[in-house]
Amino acid sequence: MKSAKGIENLAFVPSSPDILRRLSASPSQIEVSAFSSDPQKENSQPQELQKPQEPQKSPEPSLPSAPPSVSVEQLRSLSLSEFEEGPCGWRNFHPQCLQCFNTPRGFLLHYCLLAVTQGIVVNGLVNISISTIEKRYEMKSSLTGLISSSYDISFCLLSLFVSFFGERGHKPRWLAFAAFMIGLGALVFSLPQFFSGKYKLGSLFEDTCVTASNSTSCTSSTSSLSNYLYVFILGQLLLGAGGTPLYTLGTAFLDDSVPTHKSSLYIGTGYAMSILGPAIGYVLGGQLLTMYIDVAVGESTDVTEDDPRWLGAWWIGFLLSWIFAWSLIIPFSCFPKHLPGTAEIQAGKTSQAHQSNGNADAKFGKSIKDFPAALKNLMKNAVFMCLVLSTSSEALITTGFATFLPKFIENQFGLTSSFAATLGGAVLIPGAALGQILGGFLVSKFKMTCKNTMKFALFTSGVAFTLSFVFIYANCENEPFAGVSESYNGTGELGSLIAPCNANCNCLRSYYYPVCGDGVQYFSPCFAGCSNPVSYRKPKVYYNCSCIKRKTEITSTAETLGFEAKAGKCETHCANLPIFLCIFFIIIIFTFMAGTPITVSILRCVNHRQRSLALGIQFMFLRLLGTIPGPIIFGFTIDSTCILWDINDCGIKGACWIYDNIKMAHMLVAISVTCKVITMFFNGFAIFLYRPPPPATDVSFHTENSVVTNVLAEEDLNKVVKEG
Repeated sequence: MKSAKGIENLAFVPSSPDILRRLSASPSQIEVSAFSSDPQKENSQPQELQKPQEPQKSPEPSLPSAPPSVSVEQLRSLSLSEFEEGPCGWRNFHPQCLQCFNTPRGFLLHYCLLAVTQGIVVNGLVNISISTIEKRYEMKSSLTGLISSSYDISFCLLSLFVSFFGERGHKPRWLAFAAFMIGLGALVFSLPQFFSGKYKLGSLFEDTCVTASNSTSCTSSTSSLSNYLYVFILGQLLLGAGGTPLYTLGTAFLDDSVPTHKSSLYIGTGYAMSILGPAIGYVLGGQLLTMYIDVAVGESTDVTEDDPRWLGAWWIGFLLSWIFAWSLIIPFSCFPKHLPGTAEIQAGKTSQAHQSNGNADAKFGKSIKDFPAALKNLMKNAVFMCLVLSTSSEALITTGFATFLPKFIENQFGLTSSFAATLGGAVLIPGAALGQILGGFLVSKFKMTCKNTMKFALFTSGVAFTLSFVFIYANCENEPFAGVSESYNGTGELGSLIAPCNANCNCLRSYYYPVCGDGVQYFSPCFAGCSNPVSYRKPKVYYNCSCIKRKTEITSTAETLGFEAKAGKCETHCANLPIFLCIFFIIIIFTFMAGTPITVSILRCVNHRQRSLALGIQFMFLRLLGTIPGPIIFGFTIDSTCILWDINDCGIKGACWIYDNIKMAHMLVAISVTCKVITMFFNGFAIFLYRPPPPATDVSFHTENSVVTNVLAEEDLNKVVKEG
């Protein structure tokens, strides 16, 4: 489009890699290219501008040479030169063997490896090692809870700044930094093992009924081992610093490097791998816990895993993760700032940013002074904020269930904690990974627009909301428990574990080791009045139990033929477990199917230059409103259904041993439905508010990013005309 004087307005020049490359060549070439799009004229004009031009066929005034102005420098800085494509390598060293990885798939491979490593450490090894760390370093659960929260605290503090300044930076090198920090965090987390000395076994506790005093005195002492708490917190803070660029800048780099319709598939694959990481961490950590804790110094013991004093080698997995994470530093450092073909891909993309008064200008991200304005800009984007609140509400229930689903299964269906954790992981991990991949695939397959992507996420959330009511029907009533819901053969009082049959046994309420006898569960062999164990049988069995109604007389000579009680909980008569697992698996799939579409919608509804910062804000809110309070809210809710607490010798309330199953199921339904309604409300409100660019306009990302600069260039050129 040309003006009346024949000057071509840069604001309306179609965006293409060739034009933007020409604009970044030199100041003189930039000025000339503003007058003509003819390549031949471009080659001749720079020399002619050294002297006044001769009038030809039009009365335009002569255009003398003008020194480079500020607007020209701005034009250079915001041209296609920012897409610094190049070969894979370091400086002038570019091995041919590395060029096969210099593609979106090659980057995705390394991104997935780092995401898996991060998931293994943060959500796998840390979680499975917490109970061992509590025993080894004599910490309370509140302190280990602080360790778990340190990662989210670090992520929240750093996400905004890393995403803001990293947007303009070299994103693959930021991911190399992420690999370094994740490895360093894993190494620091394992250090207490090497400085705390050898683990000393205590004396074995007698769990049967003995007439002698079996109680312990109320003592309160603080061990120096608890000071290692600060080392664990430091490790988690470093891991949080490594996770921040991974999920903000790494996601934005993937979106940069592939066409719009493929972006969701790549992002979904990367997120799915981050979900598989915890599964690998649980399996790896579980196997390592079968090794004795001091195996590195050649220590061995006769204590088996069944002994409560046993501690496993929790630290080995962190060392392996440290080595693997640092092995990814070199591959990430060799990637160029942008993969080959990025400029062409970006030129072909069309902006779908929500049309509001808060669109970003071309100066975004240049200095710290722009940071408050950039934050304000995104906060004014109502569609973006609705999507952020939607994901935060969803994160609250997903992290809550990820933390407490094993406990729910254990108590509802009478399973062991290890088997319940296995079932929970078998449902959560594959379902979440499948949902992420499936959601990304469908969005990519049908090439959904930003608005259709949000509608798809709303649909999947609606399906998950409908199925959430499964908790009301797929639950089980509590099995008979002596002293809680069942009397001791007609003696004793409900609510008290002490009865005439065990009054002389001096049992400890702080030692919970359930046994089952005659269809009734007892708190421990001692509370069942059992005096003789058979330790070599699996599971361990007991006889001569004074609180269990005897059907036959059992003596020590017949101990191998029968027993009165066996270790473990009583088998449940509830058959709802298969139904619950199947429906909950479907809920998880549909819940996580919305994850990738919402992330893609966030990337589309904001200005192209603000994508990384948008992800940083999303993850900050997601942790402040979702992953941090989620387990706390679920924990308080589940504790409110407790009917039997652990009370130690000092009278201090500890963990809960028995829950009201029906009340627990109803409370979890209430939380799930409430959060799902909030998720769907903000998702639907975002759809209602979203205003795409007018259909008549075809605004590419390059045009969107450089429109302000082009207008400045036009003003500068008009100024030259007037001076001439």
